[in-house]
Amino acid sequence: MALVVGAPSALAQGSESVEGQTYVIGTDTTFAPFEFRQNGELTGIDMDLLRAIAEDQGFEVEIRSLGFNAALAALSSNQVDGVIAGMSITDERKEIYDFSEPYFESGVQMAVAANNDEITSYEDLKGKTVVAKTGAEGETYAKSIAEEYGFQVKSLDQSATMYESVKAGSAVAVFDDYPVLAYGIAQGNGLKTVTDKVPGGSYGFAVNKGENTALLAAFNDGLAELKASGEYQQILDSYLADPTAAQPSNFFDLLVKSMPALMTGLWHTLLVTAISFAIAMALGLIFGFMKISGNIVLRGIATTFVNIFRGTPLLLWAFMFYFGLPQLTGWEISVWTAGVLTLSLNAGAYVAEIVRGGIQSVDPGQLEASRSLGLGYGKSMQKVVIPQAFKMMTPSLINQLIISLKDSSLLLAIGFTELLYQGQQIYAANFRVTETLLIVGIIYFIAIMALTKLANYADRRFNK
Repeated sequence: MALVVGAPSALAQGSESVEGQTYVIGTDTTFAPFEFRQNGELTGIDMDLLRAIAEDQGFEVEIRSLGFNAALAALSSNQVDGVIAGMSITDERKEIYDFSEPYFESGVQMAVAANNDEITSYEDLKGKTVVAKTGAEGETYAKSIAEEYGFQVKSLDQSATMYESVKAGSAVAVFDDYPVLAYGIAQGNGLKTVTDKVPGGSYGFAVNKGENTALLAAFNDGLAELKASGEYQQILDSYLADPTAAQPSNFFDLLVKSMPALMTGLWHTLLVTAISFAIAMALGLIFGFMKISGNIVLRGIATTFVNIFRGTPLLLWAFMFYFGLPQLTGWEISVWTAGVLTLSLNAGAYVAEIVRGGIQSVDPGQLEASRSLGLGYGKSMQKVVIPQAFKMMTPSLINQLIISLKDSSLLLAIGFTELLYQGQQIYAANFRVTETLLIVGIIYFIAIMALTKLANYADRRFNK
């Protein structure tokens, strides 16, 4: 039985059994060794524990890889039933969420670039910048000692990007959970630890406060069973005792191994762009004509639409549609629906202005001449004005199509599996950020060039 987001679950209606239920669980996208992708499959300590507990307790899980902050937003909006993402149990979070028994005792370490021999302790950080992961134990600890040692803390969303920041020199050190650092160093991320582990918080599985109590109890029971049987320790040892793994040996090996996932991401990028732009064209034509209408009400509606969606960030609407709308309406919104709504409404506002500008660019004498020949206003627009306007609009419409394709990369923030999202999944596991992003950039360039050539061919073909 699948849990429908926005509708009361069987548990909420009073059932105390989790057996046979399916729960939607949110997690991070890039937090190796707790959650990451290997050969396209979501794996890691958290994933193995969750699946083992679900099997032991007789329930099913649907895992949504969203990113840490997005997973918490999804939990608050009831898009997911629980979150497991290397989440530290804190007093502040206990006010909002109910936590399971701790399943991992963490700690914080500081690391620097492998060739950095100048930073060996906290005292060496005075006047410098360090990085830590947003919302993680490392950020909390770094900020707690920043004033004492005189350094600045910059927060980033992913471990892999933090490590790249240190290697690139924009920060001198990183504060991160020790198992994450250990795993990354073993994978060759180019860092080394220079401090002892500082005892940190405990990781727990979280649900909304007062909700899904049976799921929480089942997690605790399953965790106790895994510890008693020894399976819990086996899972930890498989990632922490010897965290090395076979990684692609060179750039071409990485390219070959990455291609299946990246091609899936490219297909999703092209598909969501095509669907969204088709809708945007329809919206743009409607609101574009409304903007030049003689009716003040229609002009006001069109102007309001354009101002709202052209004057607010695209990412804001992605979060509003995916997380906000379910809270306001109780409707289930898929990541595809949220992505299409976001891109089409944003692009539709720009297309409306392109349409308005194109029509108004046609010499008014053209309309007057056609009317003087006996054509009505509608026929004059259809036969004389619109064809000329469309020729002038085409370059701008092609440009907007390309912008929409690139804007689709922002949808990774809500877990949409487009091209850049797939790239993040790859470098989160192998820590080869620069090479992976280079491959992603080349694919984007080829796709956009091919799309531009196709659009220009269509322009020449139909606008002779």
